[in-house]
Amino acid sequence: MFYFDLHCHSIASDDSRASVEQYLKWIKSLRKKGSKIDGIVLTEHRQFDFSNDYRQLSEDYEISVLKGAELDTRHGHFLIYGVSKQLTDKIDFSDVDIDPFLLMEVANQTGAIAVPAHPGRSGIGLSQWMDRGIEFPMVGIVERLNGGNRPEEAFIAEELTTKMNYKGTGGSDAHFVSAIAKCMTAFENEILDESTLVEELLAGRFHAVNLEDAIID
Repeated sequence: MFYFDLHCHSIASDDSRASVEQYLKWIKSLRKKGSKIDGIVLTEHRQFDFSNDYRQLSEDYEISVLKGAELDTRHGHFLIYGVSKQLTDKIDFSDVDIDPFLLMEVANQTGAIAVPAHPGRSGIGLSQWMDRGIEFPMVGIVERLNGGNRPEEAFIAEELTTKMNYKGTGGSDAHFVSAIAKCMTAFENEILDESTLVEELLAGRFHAVNLEDAIID
């Protein structure tokens, strides 16, 4: 299995206090204690910087660092993986009122995927909109485990995932160093880049885990 934290924020997000290198140093210390952590996906709020290159840091710490985004839509936050110039040309990432149906459609057309983040969270989660009768036929995956969830939010997310038979990802939603990798996604195949990540998500070859489940055999 290959373990990735699919939801974390560095200082590029205005509400985070951790640098990418600080995250990688913390992960290295977790590895020494027996945890298996293969990579992280930076999902900065309302942005995607094509110029940021983390390949050297990845090599130095032997931890894959990929990039995505977390966007604000009319019906909650969505995590975007497989971002391309074609996608950012069609969707204004800085908009806080994105049409989620358009976002999912354009993501699908451009080789990306849009996954509802923390679906049980009040105000920015998918569940409350579904409770109002809004249907999301294009959703097949949601963030089942989120390290920042309160117990009641975690319960709603779990209930929704089970009720709708969604596939579930895991991410820490880290905004500070010690929160990284608290929740992760376990993949059956190695994740080499953003394109592979999208392929494996669409194929459904993954499941959500907590950090304590990711132990080196």
